[in-house]
Amino acid sequence: MDFSWTEQQLAYRDTVIAFARKTLSDDVISRDKTGEFPHELWKACAGFGLQSLSIPKEYNASGVDTDLLTAVLAMEAMGVGCRDNGLTFALNTQMWTVQYPIYKFGTEEQKKKYLPSMCRGELIGAHSLTEPASGSDAFALQTTATPCDGGYRLNGTKSYISLGTIADVALVFATCDPAKGKWGVTGFLIDADSPGFKVSPPRDKLGLRTVPMSDLTLTDCFVPESQRLGPEGSGVSISTSCLELERCCILASQLGAMERQLDETIAYARTRRQFDQPIGKFQSVSNRVADMKLRLETARLLLY
Repeated sequence: MDFSWTEQQLAYRDTVIAFARKTLSDDVISRDKTGEFPHELWKACAGFGLQSLSIPKEYNASGVDTDLLTAVLAMEAMGVGCRDNGLTFALNTQMWTVQYPIYKFGTEEQKKKYLPSMCRGELIGAHSLTEPASGSDAFALQTTATPCDGGYRLNGTKSYISLGTIADVALVFATCDPAKGKWGVTGFLIDADSPGFKVSPPRDKLGLRTVPMSDLTLTDCFVPESQRLGPEGSGVSISTSCLELERCCILASQLGAMERQLDETIAYARTRRQFDQPIGKFQSVSNRVADMKLRLETARLLLY
């Protein structure tokens, strides 16, 4: 199998790295301390076309189609050029777990309503699956969607929702029929200003502080039938298909971060001198650099 890239793909990778280094190089440490989400940088990424990578040109803001591997390569490049892991995490979350399922499973009306605005950075979307009692067993949901005249009434709580505090729309998964188990799970697109939709303050975290995470509470929240994503019972298919892509792309950004850290380590080992020579000349240092390089290349092969 040929894992090589075309000249055009490698040139695009370099362009993404250059954009990230120039445009996204603000004081990440300061924002990390305060847990501040970089709205202006988010819009800059949209202007560059990053949010448009996950969906075809007829619904994105760039007017360009991008194949999946090139999109993954771009997110790897973001990890190389951008020091804010929270920002790259947030981009991947929206692109692959909100935008992509709307494109793949949504109605034409839903696609036109949400996708262009998300690609332009005007709307932010959150994927809402996890609940207090369903973590690893993700589809053992207690949030219910009860059919009513013209739509559904949703009741329940979602936990640890990335982008929850700043999202304009949430893709919420609830069960329409608990007796069917996971085959009763259904997806709904809920605008954040809907009555009965409440967002908690941001949760404190040990890392990724620049991407806010919160809980969502639904109390008799009415959702029109037109806002259901796909048919009833399709929630498992929707979530599984998009999470598979999201996990790959998030790992691509971390792969890029590994490459950046390796380059910085090598540069330091060449310039830092002890006992009248660069510390990279010492075997105990060069061994560690070699191990970092091995982990990077192994991870790259596992990803692609």
